[in-house]
Amino acid sequence: MNKEILKYAKDEDLDLKHSVDALSYAAIKTANLFSDIEPMKVIKFMLCNEPIGGFTHSYGFHTRDGRAMREFFGTKYYEYGK
Repeated sequence: MNKEILKYAKDEDLDLKHSVDALSYAAIKTANLFSDIEPMKVIKFMLCNEPIGGFTHSYGFHTRDGRAMREFFGTKYYEYGK
């Protein structure tokens, strides 16, 4: 998954300053909690705010589930390596 994240960051011209291992770990954990979501969709939502169907956005704003996903992802990202 790390290669996919790096390719996505390059394709989107992102200056990625985050740990790719931690991003991958958090995306997988988040995708497992919010079932039927692929980890790369989580990465795209977190890095570029790309909507995941009607799940994360409504009228351009984050839904309750979208905010919960961001919070959970952040927790798992900072948990990585402890």
